[in-house]
Amino acid sequence: MTRRYLSRSRGSFRPSAAGKGLCGAFVLLLALLLGPVWPNAALAQGEAPIRMRIVGGLADVSQYLRYEEPFWRERIAQATNGRIVAEIAPFDRSGIRGQEMLSLMRLGVVSFGTALLAVVSTEEPEFNAIDLPAVNPDIAALRRSVAAFRGHLGETLRERYDVELLGVYVYPAQVVFCRRPFSRLADLAGRRVRTSSVGQSEMFTALGATPVVIPFAEIVSAIRSGVVECAVTGTLSGNDIGLHEVTTHVHGMAITWGLSIFRANLGTWHALPTWARDTIRSEVAKLEADIWDAADRETGEGLACNAGQPSCQNGRRGTMVIVPVTEADEQRRRQLLTDSVLPGWVRRCGADCVDAWNKTLAPVLGIRARPE
Repeated sequence: MTRRYLSRSRGSFRPSAAGKGLCGAFVLLLALLLGPVWPNAALAQGEAPIRMRIVGGLADVSQYLRYEEPFWRERIAQATNGRIVAEIAPFDRSGIRGQEMLSLMRLGVVSFGTALLAVVSTEEPEFNAIDLPAVNPDIAALRRSVAAFRGHLGETLRERYDVELLGVYVYPAQVVFCRRPFSRLADLAGRRVRTSSVGQSEMFTALGATPVVIPFAEIVSAIRSGVVECAVTGTLSGNDIGLHEVTTHVHGMAITWGLSIFRANLGTWHALPTWARDTIRSEVAKLEADIWDAADRETGEGLACNAGQPSCQNGRRGTMVIVPVTEADEQRRRQLLTDSVLPGWVRRCGADCVDAWNKTLAPVLGIRARPE
């Protein structure tokens, strides 16, 4: 399976400490398994198309199944009249740890790939700035944040990892499900809440709740057994796993979203002819727009399905109560961001991150980061 997904190494690279830590034998084995891709040689012969190997996002979710996979398997070939042909597989089924994606791309072992920001931010916490908990309560806010931070993100990826940013994708909103009624965020104090990141845990600790990090696949059993009373997860993915059957109330405010980035190794990218780079960039921009529209739509549909509303089309109808976002919730969100989430991120990230936040996101959000 693995050999289909990755592409050739660059001729040279500049490894960081993380890159140097990768086992040389592991890299060599991957390169031997994957085989080379020589786009320029294929074009020079005038006989074969450019062949690309893509590492995609998470398997079995809408973003990959409905958008990424059809785009690379079909749409890119159609857009280029067969001059570009691509193969793709999700990273979580390709033998790659998500935490290693940036290092593998810098080394050239992966030439084109999607990486979850929340995962790679364990190595680069700066990248998680645009999707910290409480930053983007709705998709309009998320669009503004990404637009403000995108240039800095692309520049940082080029400088530190020798990769070119081509797309920013988004999953539907992650919200709070609870098995007992609540009417505002403040009511979650004293409850045990499933979280999936350090930032989420810090936010709910500040709310007076007890965060418990639990894998996605174990959420429903944790609710049933009473390990947790509430859980943060996607509106539609929560419906998919049956959360609407074990919880009664769901909040309408997004806690986080789940951003991912699609990028290319610079050596491989510049080896492509100009027409190919221009086509890939423009087509990926269309793919990105489709994914964002779908995330917006699926966020609303997930809520509708959990509540059993007629607009539910792709989920199972429940009987949950959608808790509306109040003015008090909005005020509390900003307080949590200012007093807990942002300072916690600064402690993990450092002075450079303070500068990056204040130059890019502070003008949009009206909240400045302060050095520790």
